[in-house]
Amino acid sequence: MPTRAPKTAQATGLGRYVPFIHWMRHYRRDDLPNDLVAGIVTAIMLIPQSMAYAQLAGLPPQIGLYASVVPLIIYALLGTSGQLSVGPVAITSLMVFSGVSVLAEAGSARYIQLVLLLALMVGAIKLLLGLFRMGFILNFISHPVLASFTTASALIIAAGQLKHILGVSMPNLAFHETLYQAVVSISVANPTTLTIGLLSIALLLFFRMGLRPLLQKAGLQPLTVTLIVSGAPLITVVAGSLATWLLRLDEHAGVAVVGAIPAGLSPLSWPAPNLNDVQALMPVAAAIVLVSVVESIAVAKALASKRRQAIDPDQELVALGAANLSAGLFSGYPVTGGFARSVVNFQAGAITGLASLITAAGIALILLFFTPLFYYLPQAVLAATVIVAVFGLVDLKEPRHIWAANRGDAITWGLTFAAVLILGIEMGIFVGVGISLATYLWRTSRPHIAIVGRLGESEVYRNILRYDVTTWPDVVAVRVDESLYFANTRYLEAALLRIVAERPEVKHLVLIGSAINFIDSSALHSLEALLQQLRDGGVQLHLAEIKGPVMDGLKRAHFVEKIGAEHIHLTTHAAMRALGHG
Repeated sequence: MPTRAPKTAQATGLGRYVPFIHWMRHYRRDDLPNDLVAGIVTAIMLIPQSMAYAQLAGLPPQIGLYASVVPLIIYALLGTSGQLSVGPVAITSLMVFSGVSVLAEAGSARYIQLVLLLALMVGAIKLLLGLFRMGFILNFISHPVLASFTTASALIIAAGQLKHILGVSMPNLAFHETLYQAVVSISVANPTTLTIGLLSIALLLFFRMGLRPLLQKAGLQPLTVTLIVSGAPLITVVAGSLATWLLRLDEHAGVAVVGAIPAGLSPLSWPAPNLNDVQALMPVAAAIVLVSVVESIAVAKALASKRRQAIDPDQELVALGAANLSAGLFSGYPVTGGFARSVVNFQAGAITGLASLITAAGIALILLFFTPLFYYLPQAVLAATVIVAVFGLVDLKEPRHIWAANRGDAITWGLTFAAVLILGIEMGIFVGVGISLATYLWRTSRPHIAIVGRLGESEVYRNILRYDVTTWPDVVAVRVDESLYFANTRYLEAALLRIVAERPEVKHLVLIGSAINFIDSSALHSLEALLQQLRDGGVQLHLAEIKGPVMDGLKRAHFVEKIGAEHIHLTTHAAMRALGHG
């Protein structure tokens, strides 16, 4: 497997906006075998996954295949990652079903039309965010929220597939109600369907967890191991289909099968949007954009770093937006970068977007010539594929790690987890984002403030509560470890005045700004008021270690004139020397 990056020039001109032009112009013949193998391996993995995820989304299996052709081609042309595998993914599929099934019956013509409209909306939002370089707003979904949302969603996905494993009909219910209904339904489960489902899960888990170490011990090459393990879903699909066909399990045992899948490439579609539908779908579209883009770009960055390649987040938004627009126009549904598939694509040796083009070609061949082979595919096998696929998304170690690092983040994780399970997918993610923002505002509204002193004979100044330092009765040096803005100005002003009031001998207050990245107009107004209050009390305000951009703002606001240039110092030690304590 290659670990190097292609030695190409920096993309310029049209190649910057259509990366395909850049990497094809500099494409090396030596990379073709890697891209070819990666494209084939990923296609083998994507064929069963796309059908399984379509079932999860409440759609016919062919729509999953449709979503794996044109969107992949569009992303390959416009995306900046050569390893990201775009297509249907589990969590997005669940969000589609959760958001659209309340508006129309799953699988109905209206349901499909709404899903196509949703894909267009998701694509338009992503495209606009990328074109206007507004990807920064996606930073508002924190890691604890995303980790919690992913784990809770995986549990919901797995629970929702139990009806297919049991071979029973179950209404769409909340997570805990679904589990209860599944337990109650065990007594009336179809034994043949249940056997197929459990055997499929066991086979997939063996391929995933047990076979890889055995193959590695046998001395097989890493690429060969990846190819065999990645083919597990397709092998399971073939085995399940053959058994059902040979034994006529659909007729004799009542095993539900996929049935006829129309042959041919994805037809053009236009969902004829109306304002009411757009308004109804906007919350789920926004939620899908938030979750899918954050995960997709994170995966792309992680894989690119291993090859010393660079990812342009705004161009990624454009590429993902265009891919989703094409999904809406070519009978697909919302797509994004899949973590597991992308890792397989990377491990198989993908260098450029050509790997995705080869994957798309493989799916297209399946649609053109091989769809009859999936007629006898048991729905229980697809459900097993989904359950095992989301198995790796359940991370119960992460909350313990978050708890050890920050209790507040752990609470955010727990509240988001509960919100997703109780309130649902869309509401849960928005609750999580709201909690993150509220937590951020609370933390930054009460910034850490440290009184510092001189460490020995050095020019270093540290917190008096953590180090044995030297201080002086007529000077108090205070470091504020946060930018100053409207939410923390009153707290900061009160804290500084309290520090001075507790030290009657103080004549100089040195405010250290090494951690201050910006000062907004509210904070500036508060500083001006603080300056006057200190002067009225016979105390001089000094500034030290103010960053260049912050100082530029203070100059523009004429604060430097008000405080006096002689009261502004390059370092804390320079301030102390100016006050006779150097």
